[in-house]
Amino acid sequence: MELKLNSPKREVKNKKTRKMRKKKINLGDIFSIPLPNGKFAFARLFKENVIAVYKKTYTDIIKLPLSEDYQFIVGVYQDLLQDGIWKVVDNRPFESEEDAWVRGFIKDPINGKYSMYYKGKIIPSTEEECKGLEQVAAWDRHHVVDRIMGDNKWNIS
Repeated sequence: MELKLNSPKREVKNKKTRKMRKKKINLGDIFSIPLPNGKFAFARLFKENVIAVYKKTYTDIIKLPLSEDYQFIVGVYQDLLQDGIWKVVDNRPFESEEDAWVRGFIKDPINGKYSMYYKGKIIPSTEEECKGLEQVAAWDRHHVVDRIMGDNKWNIS
């Protein structure tokens, strides 16, 4: 009796039941973000799944931004960094661990008071101290793409 381990039926079954492998991500990873206009944006990964999106967009995935000149900085859901749709094309390590942290702000919707979010801590703050910071939130892929494409409804500050 001959045993066939790689029979076509077995392969199809494995493909259907196999779960998508999550990609490993590292601080400083540079992700390419495909845009609806055929161009690419790039974003660098900071701590706590925060990405900094570079100002310029490019027609070629091979051309990367030369300087750390960011358009905006936002938190994103971890799964969209691991599902492989946004490809890791480079890694730019941070000079220090401190450089990998980003400050954000929270505005209480009931009392209107501001707090600063930094290194996992919420610190009472003022509106003035929070100017220029991004509001803390976890964004989905389409929100990031909309903002890159110039949809100003996502411009918080």
